[in-house]
Amino acid sequence: MKRLMAALAASTAFSACALAESRTIVLTNDDGLTANVVALYSALRTEGYDVIVSVPCQNQSGMSGALSFSGPVAPLSENCLHDAAQAGDPPAGPVTLEGLEEGDLYYAYGTPVMALMYGLDVVAANRWGGDPDLVLSGPNGGQNVGGVTLNSGTVANAQHAAVRGIPAIALSASGETDGAPLEPSEDSRKVAELSVQLVKALDEASPGAPILPDGLALNVNFPDSLDGAAWRPSQIGTFNAYDIRYVESLSGDATPITRALADSEGVALPDLPGIAFDFNRAEPTEDQLMDE
Repeated sequence: MKRLMAALAASTAFSACALAESRTIVLTNDDGLTANVVALYSALRTEGYDVIVSVPCQNQSGMSGALSFSGPVAPLSENCLHDAAQAGDPPAGPVTLEGLEEGDLYYAYGTPVMALMYGLDVVAANRWGGDPDLVLSGPNGGQNVGGVTLNSGTVANAQHAAVRGIPAIALSASGETDGAPLEPSEDSRKVAELSVQLVKALDEASPGAPILPDGLALNVNFPDSLDGAAWRPSQIGTFNAYDIRYVESLSGDATPITRALADSEGVALPDLPGIAFDFNRAEPTEDQLMDE
């Protein structure tokens, strides 16, 4: 804890050139190509970091550490989120959306961890000859605190990297920050700036050494209001911001949010069992406030 706090308090006034020489980063998420990830990529590049982006083709929120061991070998059957790649493109490869930097941004059809593995095992291996110095997962659109952390693809990516011996940080922010990749909001840019601030502080606190102790991953959550936000350590609490349950009939027992999602995707909810979810209407108790 002392080491972490010292890192967060460290000065960030040092050479971007030195950063570029010492740190390589794979940036991933569980949402696909979004404004948050593009804003962070741009901010990291501005500071001199060598960055690869590898994200899922489609939004894969809530997939945790899931893998598909017999992934698709056929071309994409539909466009990726925000047209990051087009129907007919390979199941993994460079992002083809115009207006973005070429050579650094990649997609992979599959779960969040599969997208990260593509970035590590293929793209990073080809570019650097090995693993990066750091994996950043996010920033996610929506905080990962309390019970939902167990389901988070954002956090699972950081855990996967840490198990492989790669320092990793999961980053999550307000659900209002996400959007189209070419239209980052002011909050998307602010979250990116704060994320870079954290990386630079940890970097300066560990010159010539891994940016985090072996096997440690951080789960960082930015509040909805970023004005006056301060770095504070916490622990995963017991409060769950979502009400997630298995129902006997999706059409009969679905919550308004489940129905709205189905409507937005143009699908009818079947009279079959499944998972429905809603926001938790209860307030955290006093002893649940640690990470809320």
